[in-house]
Amino acid sequence: MSDNQPIVMISSYPPRLCGIATFAEEAREFIQKRHPERKVLVISHTDGEGEGVYPVMDIDAPEWWTTVAAKVKELDPYVVHIEHEYGLYTDHNGNGGRGMMNRGFIKLLEAIRKVPTVFEPHTVHGRYRESEFRFIKSAASKVDVFLLKCHYQKWRMDWNFTSAGKKTPSNVMVIPHGARPDRRWSIEDVPALKVELGLAKFPHLGKRLCGLVGWIQTNKRWDILTSMWEEIVEEIRSTTGEEWDLLAAGQMRDPNDLVNYEKYRGQVELLESKGLAHFYEFVPRGDVYYKVMAICDFIVLPSLDETQSGTLARIIALNKPYVTTAPLEGLTAQTLESGGGLLFTNRKMLRDAVVSLATNEDARRRLGDNLKHYLDEVVSWEIVADQYAEAYELARRAKRTRRRVELPPEF
Repeated sequence: MSDNQPIVMISSYPPRLCGIATFAEEAREFIQKRHPERKVLVISHTDGEGEGVYPVMDIDAPEWWTTVAAKVKELDPYVVHIEHEYGLYTDHNGNGGRGMMNRGFIKLLEAIRKVPTVFEPHTVHGRYRESEFRFIKSAASKVDVFLLKCHYQKWRMDWNFTSAGKKTPSNVMVIPHGARPDRRWSIEDVPALKVELGLAKFPHLGKRLCGLVGWIQTNKRWDILTSMWEEIVEEIRSTTGEEWDLLAAGQMRDPNDLVNYEKYRGQVELLESKGLAHFYEFVPRGDVYYKVMAICDFIVLPSLDETQSGTLARIIALNKPYVTTAPLEGLTAQTLESGGGLLFTNRKMLRDAVVSLATNEDARRRLGDNLKHYLDEVVSWEIVADQYAEAYELARRAKRTRRRVELPPEF
């Protein structure tokens, strides 16, 4: 064992078009900044690339986890930090098909049990399905520290376990989804950003913009807003005299979403023909993701199925007021905790929230200020990296003392 053992992440990784890959890339940057004395390395799927990235994880290979475990042993890590989404580790079920139980992933955890391990799942619902319960129970018993992103997930975990007559895992720590502290542009920067993005050449694209930004997926229901946007614009105009436009920006990621992608884009292009909107196609990752959001006055995130959202993390990073769906797991939790957004549960509430933000600059400023404080005090990646470091120490102490991590319950 050396003093500068690496921190090893296991995750999907760019250039894969995957929210977890983007998350891992950004998390790695700030973990490395927090631990300059160590290398932060990544064991990824076979499509991962970059310095310090080992693309050895072939989920389609029989016993794929053995290759990953061997690489972990070879790297001799200070700690292993695993990013998890069920779809990332879906392997063959033994009957020629695909299984959703992540059996191979559980075998991987068993194979690396001697190494300090921190486990960060990105989908943990409030009410577990039977398969989710089995997976979470098994994973929690095999890792040193089990990370959740929201406090409600921790007390709901207790409810799920006690309702099933089982002991709630004690090694659960809440660390929120990080957000960048270094991507805040001023209002004065917006004209230059529009020029850089190539959007200044569209004369109908006005000064005031409502944004629909991110991956274009079936569960991101752009059509809810686009179907009422023309009426919303008229109401805003009659109230304040201001002209607002809708900036719908992003790209399709999953070919299975093609039908709805074409539907959503078609609705935006119809509005564009009336001078009320503009579609801007780009890959939602990197600095351009932030710059597109930065030129918007506020963002609408009409997601119907999300535990936590990388899009929301970017909204928070930019201190942009927003409107999103409720009750919806992490989206609702962070909106309540931050005081930075408005929630809707039906079409009328969405319409009223959009009109309210568009017609009340003071409200936009107040929500933006709330997000600034929330970013600076709670979810900045610099704060999150410190919390990761605490989790790493807990995991290492558990291995050193051979005692399970014991953390207090939420309530």
